[in-house]
Amino acid sequence: MVAKAKGQEGPAAEDHVVRLRSQWARELPDLDTEPMGILGRASRLTNLFRPSMEATFARFDLDRGEFDVIATLRRSGPPYRLTPTQIYTSLMISSGGLTHRLDRLEKAGLIRREKSQQDGRSMLVALTDAGISRVEEACRAHVANGSAFLEALDAKERSALADLLRKLLVAIEDNA
Repeated sequence: MVAKAKGQEGPAAEDHVVRLRSQWARELPDLDTEPMGILGRASRLTNLFRPSMEATFARFDLDRGEFDVIATLRRSGPPYRLTPTQIYTSLMISSGGLTHRLDRLEKAGLIRREKSQQDGRSMLVALTDAGISRVEEACRAHVANGSAFLEALDAKERSALADLLRKLLVAIEDNA
């Protein structure tokens, strides 16, 4: 029988995190490892999902960063144009990191850089028709891939989990 850490789930929930928490319960019995039950699993889920997500984007000749840029442009709505500042603020990356991504996307014909009509000194980044098509196909495949990862949960469970994660994320973002 696995040693049960304080606040640990029942015996049917044997996963990697249960094993880690059990080891800590044995080694440091006074340590409450409850945060590992949530944050450890969130991290592990991300690590397990990442290779599949990257493989999905690779099918569309994109990496995750490139997808993030063209997805940001597409979900901004017509005319699918934003300033570089709006893009990197949305993605929380450096302007230098964005410039590299934009160079690759422009070379691939998925975006174009345009002078702003309101301010001739400012540039806009716009999706091309090829970019719109590519991001829509990649987004559909990405969502289908995510859905496959969530098949172990029914609709009610997915909704409850999403609500709880949203609540936690809002609280953390508000304190950041």
